[in-house]
Amino acid sequence: MSENKTRCGYAAIMGLPNAGKSTLVNALVGQKISIVSRKVQTTRFRVMGIVHKDDAQIIFIDTPGVFIPKKTLERAMVANALDSMGEADVVLHLVDTARKDTLEVNRGLIAQLPSNKPVHLLLNKVDTARRIDLMPIAASFNEAFPYEKTFMISALNSSGVDDLVEDIAARMPEGPWLFDEDQVSDMPMRMLAAELTREKIFDRLHEELPYEIFVETVQWENFNNGDVKVNQIVYVQRDSQKGIVLGKGGAQIKMIGTAVREELSAMLERTVHLSIQVKVQENWSERAENYSLMGLDRNA
Repeated sequence: MSENKTRCGYAAIMGLPNAGKSTLVNALVGQKISIVSRKVQTTRFRVMGIVHKDDAQIIFIDTPGVFIPKKTLERAMVANALDSMGEADVVLHLVDTARKDTLEVNRGLIAQLPSNKPVHLLLNKVDTARRIDLMPIAASFNEAFPYEKTFMISALNSSGVDDLVEDIAARMPEGPWLFDEDQVSDMPMRMLAAELTREKIFDRLHEELPYEIFVETVQWENFNNGDVKVNQIVYVQRDSQKGIVLGKGGAQIKMIGTAVREELSAMLERTVHLSIQVKVQENWSERAENYSLMGLDRNA
């Protein structure tokens, strides 16, 4: 890295729910920093993934999906996503090419893309599409908005990611790096641990459990031998949901805890002792203190 001429800036990844934004950020960073789920609107707040390319430090912002919000939490999430475009030096519009109505469902987001900075079109999931089908999609989007460039990528297998990073690195403004060279995310580990638990719950209970759950890491204790003790609370809104998460005789939450503990131990390269409680907190999504924990503005 050059001592005298470094570059640093932000690239906001925008898209509809389940377009593959979190998968792309994980691919860019080279490790997991953002949870991935089949459930829509999984990402609730911005997650920053930090990538280094030569003299450039790129801070990729994984944003909540943009959709028409109805509830307080949804409005806060969408506002959080749209705010990211104002902070970014480059905006990346990620599109799921597997959807046949992909242009029509993206028109609302296209209308909000900025005109005062570079916006790239990223056609995702090209590994499952025919190139003959991709060209008309690219043409239709470029007719709808003057994108700077179009990239065809697969977030799942990292195809096209290197070319994307190369382009964005060259666009970063000159300035000092904001994060250490070995840092890959701005997310505190206790928050990432909570997100991992939420991901595993969605993985196992995708059909049975509604979207509205909240996980808080209430204790993180480092021991002298290197082990970590983590205590978490999973908040649900009704007793019936608590029973689903616990499972018969607590079997479900034990399996979830094992999956979280194994993944977290591998990430930290330390032994993790994990305890998860499940509590009912009616209307948790209306409580201001929970928004603060997620870094969201309840009044957005």
